[in-house]
Amino acid sequence: MQTLDWLILIFTLLFIVVYGAWKTKGSENVKEYILGNNEAKWWTIGISVMATQASAITFLSTPGQAFHDGMGFVQFYFGLPIAMVIICIFFIPIYHKLNVYTAYEFLEKRFDLKTRSLAAILFLIQRGLAAGITIYAPAIILSSILGWNLNWLNFIIGVLVIIYTVSGGTKAVNVTQKQQMFIIMLGMFIAFYLILSYLPEEVSFSNALQIAGVNDKMNILDFSVNPNSRYTFWSGITGGLFLALSYFGTDQSQVQRYLSGKSVRESQLGLIFNGFLKVPMQFFILLTGVMVFVFFQFNKVPLNFNPTSQIAVEKSIHAEEYKALQKELEEIHEEKKIITLTYAKQLNIDVDNAALRKRMIGLYEKEKLLKEEAKVIIKNLNQESNDKDYVFIHFILNYLPTGLVGLLLAVILSAAMSSTASELNALSSTTVIDIYKRNIKSEKSDKHFVIASKVFTLLWGIIAILFACFGTLVENLIQLVNIIGSVFYGTILGIFLVAFFLKFIKGNAIFYGGVISQLVIFVIYYFCIHIYPSGKEILGYLWLNAFGALLTIGLSIFIQVFSKPKIN
Repeated sequence: MQTLDWLILIFTLLFIVVYGAWKTKGSENVKEYILGNNEAKWWTIGISVMATQASAITFLSTPGQAFHDGMGFVQFYFGLPIAMVIICIFFIPIYHKLNVYTAYEFLEKRFDLKTRSLAAILFLIQRGLAAGITIYAPAIILSSILGWNLNWLNFIIGVLVIIYTVSGGTKAVNVTQKQQMFIIMLGMFIAFYLILSYLPEEVSFSNALQIAGVNDKMNILDFSVNPNSRYTFWSGITGGLFLALSYFGTDQSQVQRYLSGKSVRESQLGLIFNGFLKVPMQFFILLTGVMVFVFFQFNKVPLNFNPTSQIAVEKSIHAEEYKALQKELEEIHEEKKIITLTYAKQLNIDVDNAALRKRMIGLYEKEKLLKEEAKVIIKNLNQESNDKDYVFIHFILNYLPTGLVGLLLAVILSAAMSSTASELNALSSTTVIDIYKRNIKSEKSDKHFVIASKVFTLLWGIIAILFACFGTLVENLIQLVNIIGSVFYGTILGIFLVAFFLKFIKGNAIFYGGVISQLVIFVIYYFCIHIYPSGKEILGYLWLNAFGALLTIGLSIFIQVFSKPKIN
């Protein structure tokens, strides 16, 4: 990195921290600290909701996901707009009517304290894990690429977030996320434009899409009903719908964003705004990854994008074997570059040459086999072989001009700070309102709970940093976060759906139904997904959301119907 990159990176991050702390300092009561005094407009809510979900993992892992597997991942988000409408109609009016600080307060009003505590604790566990990952994700990748100390990166990201989140609470999160989303989208649009400008003159955007299609990167829709396929149209509008309902409707990190709205209408408009823009935004980020793939059809591509793994191989007894694979890859790449450019030129005269297409596919298959051989070598050295998370950062550091490298790194770190701030804010609110305040015996002042909120924000920040320092890179990070959510969200959503729609079910039935359901989901996850890390698991993880919710509902109905009348 050059001096200009460092200046842009440091200035951007410090501006966000200082601006957030200055603009929102001095919260005097719980309502102001946790709900931002209900002053948020709909566009602030929409951007904040989007920024909370769009972590650094989104901008690091999603392009890499598309580079390797194509556009199919966008199906994961197909259920999201439907979820936004359902939440706007049923969830938001009830939350506002009850004037709650957290989603879980509603559960005590509807059921009892133990059900509220169960949902709150499940949220704290999964969101606490996710907070560590949102710090760890950019840290591990930047550490590998730039040679920075991993623990220091975890510490720096965590501390920057803690400063303004402790200072200003929800209002600080909302205010800073607007700046962060502007920086993020500006950086992504510039990167996309530059990728296209770096392609050979003969390769238009239309040609690039066709080249990507030949290499199986443009298969957006999969209507197959195979349950072990991770991303299909059906898993998106069912499992994805249940995941989105739970995440946006019951996860305090999201609920707190729209509970801060000036009115029910402002909150609803904010969510609808997010619903309209989220799928196109993810489509654009995936398309950026596909264009990076097309770019590497004309530029040298490494056997593995993870530099740490490559260094480990070069120092091992497998160095010569790995070098031979790299040389073979370069020979294939040179031929593929000529064939692909010839194919693009013929497309310009409206000729789709079937022979060239077949040759391109054959060369790509050879390239994939070589990369799989390289992964075997890397795995034998107990190194991380999955390089999806390193693709985009490799492109940024090696091909973007001075200044834009700093901007794109600021994008990644801003996204990490944005999501982590929302998570710490929500973890603190849930801990204070649902656990601490609900279980202390004596009356305390508003100021006491504001101080408690700040203390718990700091504590959760420290926990997230510690978890990030002891984290392990498994799976593609964008998938890892969603897998963690899917393990817990189904049960939580099931509890809320019963609360909203099945009035005859009482506290004991839903509590025990939720506990049993969560234990069953743990077992299913372990035996059907966890032991198949290659992605060829028996059951796609998105289905856990639907199954967990339906199992919780079914068990609570069964327990209520067959229990003695004295059960409340």
